[in-house]
Amino acid sequence: MIEVIAGTNRAGSNSLKVAHILAGIYRSFGEDVQILDLAELPREVFRPDAYKEKPAAFTPYQERVLAADGLHVVVPEYNGSFPGVLKYFVDMLKFPESFEHRCVAYTGIAAGQWGGLRAVEQLQMVFGYRSAYNLPERVWIPGVGKLLSEDGTLNDGQYHERLENQVREFLAFVERNRALATGTN
Repeated sequence: MIEVIAGTNRAGSNSLKVAHILAGIYRSFGEDVQILDLAELPREVFRPDAYKEKPAAFTPYQERVLAADGLHVVVPEYNGSFPGVLKYFVDMLKFPESFEHRCVAYTGIAAGQWGGLRAVEQLQMVFGYRSAYNLPERVWIPGVGKLLSEDGTLNDGQYHERLENQVREFLAFVERNRALATGTN
């Protein structure tokens, strides 16, 4: 199972639209996939005491991360970095097991010309610190708002092809790491 994380809680976000595109690509490859939308996080997760004692409403999100074979994060760039809600979500997850030896792929998006490059690179450091296996092949989508049509599809075949290639690489990456972990290579 691949968990695609829409990396913001902004209503109607381009991150969620791209997450749906990625989920469709994963399904076309026969992979089970879910979208984890940070906009759906329960309000009690944001209480000041939630760090110390995780609210029960957060448990399903924690379980989804722990059950995933891989995480594919759609990372929007906000003010030269990734959204605070994404960092908060990472901080709320169990340490170290949530990301330790878990495969992670990144797709950066932004309105600007760099397509979330800074946000992805910063987030890779956070996941790397948590001992995740970062897929080297990243995709950046600049001017994302102009590339998404009303129905949520990419109107530029070049970027759709890049996402397909990234998904293909990530599935192979997950499989290679699974084989290494189980000694079945």
